[in-house]
Amino acid sequence: MIHPSLLKKQRILLITLLALMIGTAIMSMGLGSAALSYNRLIPTFLGEGTFKEEFVLFSIRLPRLLITLLAGMALALSGAILQGITRNDLADPGIIGINSGAGVAVAIFFLFFPIEPGSFVYMLPLAAFCGAILTVCCIYLFSYSKNTGLEPVRLVLVGIGFSMALSGAMIVLISSAEREKVDFIAKWLAGSIWGTDWPFIWALLPWLAILIPFTLYKANRLNLLGISESAAIGVGVSIEKERIILQITAVALAASAVSVTGGISFIGLMAPHIAKALVGPRNQLFIPLAILIGGWLLLLADTLGRNLIEPNGIPAGMMVALIGAPYFMFLLLKK
Repeated sequence: MIHPSLLKKQRILLITLLALMIGTAIMSMGLGSAALSYNRLIPTFLGEGTFKEEFVLFSIRLPRLLITLLAGMALALSGAILQGITRNDLADPGIIGINSGAGVAVAIFFLFFPIEPGSFVYMLPLAAFCGAILTVCCIYLFSYSKNTGLEPVRLVLVGIGFSMALSGAMIVLISSAEREKVDFIAKWLAGSIWGTDWPFIWALLPWLAILIPFTLYKANRLNLLGISESAAIGVGVSIEKERIILQITAVALAASAVSVTGGISFIGLMAPHIAKALVGPRNQLFIPLAILIGGWLLLLADTLGRNLIEPNGIPAGMMVALIGAPYFMFLLLKK
């Protein structure tokens, strides 16, 4: 049973994070090269803006804002799941190679398959998922030992190795590609939010609408897997089955996110840690907070990055890495 004081604390933190997200979203909608002053936001929302104001808000700023929020939430939840099933605080879809696997699949799909305008946006998450799941299978194959099972430290090291190898494969793929396609993949590698139109939102939203409730339903299983294998077996949990199901869930979340935002790491590392520090390690409590923290962190990084340097700004992936890389080193030394 969860103590009422912890539930109250969680509710207060959820409200605080929602307020932060709304404040950052308002700041994001008013900043940019195209003028849209803050006092014109509400009239434009109500349909009383000029053609230019409505175009800037509804066709440029709002889709990008929603994509960034959704992707940050997906990456944070993916990281929380991975840390739970591997019992490794350093697990993150970007660090252990899942994002790189998805990226290679996206590059192959983009370079070598015919692109149909109507279906391209919906096929990207599926292509990314296929690449990510193949990568995870390979990582598990090299990380698993018959005597000791899945070794958390080995998983991270193997994942980093795969991530570097796949980055090299990406360079080989684009070395002979057309200039326009190379530019797209370069933006993807940098973590630039490129899927900034409404169809990308409809392509990403169903994955989260299904997988967030499913993960919350599996929260108690995650608690047991995070404690120890013997505890999970003692209450009748099928460890390998639950691990596979939750691993596929984490891969699907990460792949769907990076297919439209590019290779963004560290959100899945930082958000669960911050949430656990606030309300403790119980998944029912920290996962909702981690989801909101992930969305807010990526939105803040993108908002600051695209307005720091004109005209193109700094990709959100680089802004997150500036914070996340030192944080990863801190955790590595601590653990």
